[in-house]
Amino acid sequence: MDESPMPAVFLGHGNPMNAIEHNRYTEAWRALGESLPTPRAVVVVSAHWYIGHTAVTAMAQPRTIHDFYGFPDELFAVDYPAPGAPDVAGEVAEAIKPRFAGLDAESWGIDHGAWSVLRHVFPDADVPVVQLSIDATKSYDEHLALGASLAPLRRRGVLVVGSGNVVHNLRRLAWDQPGAGFDWARRFDDEARTRLTTDPASVAGLVDHPDHELAVPTPDHFLPLLYVAGLAAADGATGSTLVEGYDLGSLSMTSYTFG
Repeated sequence: MDESPMPAVFLGHGNPMNAIEHNRYTEAWRALGESLPTPRAVVVVSAHWYIGHTAVTAMAQPRTIHDFYGFPDELFAVDYPAPGAPDVAGEVAEAIKPRFAGLDAESWGIDHGAWSVLRHVFPDADVPVVQLSIDATKSYDEHLALGASLAPLRRRGVLVVGSGNVVHNLRRLAWDQPGAGFDWARRFDDEARTRLTTDPASVAGLVDHPDHELAVPTPDHFLPLLYVAGLAAADGATGSTLVEGYDLGSLSMTSYTFG
């Protein structure tokens, strides 16, 4: 029997150090977890599983992946031992048909785009986690449609999480401007907010925004937003800002809840 629908969320994960720091973003993620009913499982679309096809993790115990370098040993020591959910992986693969999703039983796990936020939302690592890859060959509209196909999972107790950044340009980072956002980053982030809070399906149209090239020089961190926007649009839901802000000039930390 279907349950009351879980919300969907987009979390701007930003600097990997957020995984072990305490700031207003991590506090907002923790408060989110405390406000939610316990999900049956979490399906995460992370910017860091960006490959040439659609796949879903289907192992019973996914490994914690440290997919970064140049950070303190304390960050590499983080383990997020959440169980997997092979049954939910099968439901994801079924939900997105006629698109095909390969069931990954061994190659991936939980990458830092997922665990850096989940260890605040669900600090006990007791909620099963499944990751859905991002197919780099698909268009914005195709990712939006794939997200829409996940909408039925909300009524089966599954929390869908997109983890990335609305604005993410590592080449333009200003290390002397913590907490700051460049004008072009703010313009793009503001337009995204307007669309997400009124008409989530229109967010794919940001590809034509004059600041798109600066805000989204590579699509990997932006695409998770399209999944939750597509899901929200399919359910007639709009977004609400969970927390907003900027870092190092060229990163947006804005996070949203839907439904």
